Amino acid sequence: MPNSILPTIRSLILDMDGVLYRLNTPIRGGAEFLAYLQETGRRFVLVTNNSTLTPGQYADKLSRMGIRVDARHILTSAEATAMYLSRLSPPGTRVYVVGENGLRAALQKHGFVLADDITVSYVVCGLDRQLTYDKLATATLAIRSGARFIATNPDRTLPTERGLEPGAGAVFAAIQVATDTAPTVIGKPEPAMLELAMTMLNATTPGTAIIGDSLETDIRGGRALGLKTVLLMSGVTSPQQLAHSAQKPDLVYQDISVLLADWHASDSIQPLPQGD
Repeated sequence: MPNSILPTIRSLILDMDGVLYRLNTPIRGGAEFLAYLQETGRRFVLVTNNSTLTPGQYADKLSRMGIRVDARHILTSAEATAMYLSRLSPPGTRVYVVGENGLRAALQKHGFVLADDITVSYVVCGLDRQLTYDKLATATLAIRSGARFIATNPDRTLPTERGLEPGAGAVFAAIQVATDTAPTVIGKPEPAMLELAMTMLNATTPGTAIIGDSLETDIRGGRALGLKTVLLMSGVTSPQQLAHSAQKPDLVYQDISVLLADWHASDSIQPLPQGD
């Protein structure tokens, strides 16, 4: 039976890994799904908690998998963090970064000065696969000297070809323990990044949905903001986890190709609403 919720959705926030691809392998239907959104006049932004790549690098990654998306449709937790901080502090503000190129590039683009000492206004922490004791020590000393502690995202693990490796949450946990200070977290499920995504879309809550594969980040974050939530079982969530979770999505599909087929059918029965 066609779904009554789907035709009412005009703006979408889409996670990427587990939705459009798994690691470096595209999931069937991803390119066609984005084409259908454009064909039907629906706005979308692709979001990721991963802070290691720039939007342009993500656009290139998607392109190599046959999915064409302009970088302006991509919001990383690094970009969201830089945007969030730019609302609090002027260009030229000094920050100490524990993170990789995506985070450093985002902060520099917004006018922040990347420092190597402890006389900074912020310590900004993301995933850092070149993490050293010296980086942890400098971040700790800066926070204990008065710097505000910001984290790009809370993901404790990172899916890789080898399995689940430590994520940004594992990195900032070490700094949190050493400073007795919890960071302000920007990425999902915290509201900051999702609210920035909605601003990019010029979207309102009633007509917006989030599509993701994680109950704890995508679905929890979407529900907290009152968005429609769509869970795809093509990523990190197992049927057993869904059955026992307190996070109940509005809709559940096996993957994005099944969602696309249902959306086609639903739109054919119920006309698209006018306006936002």
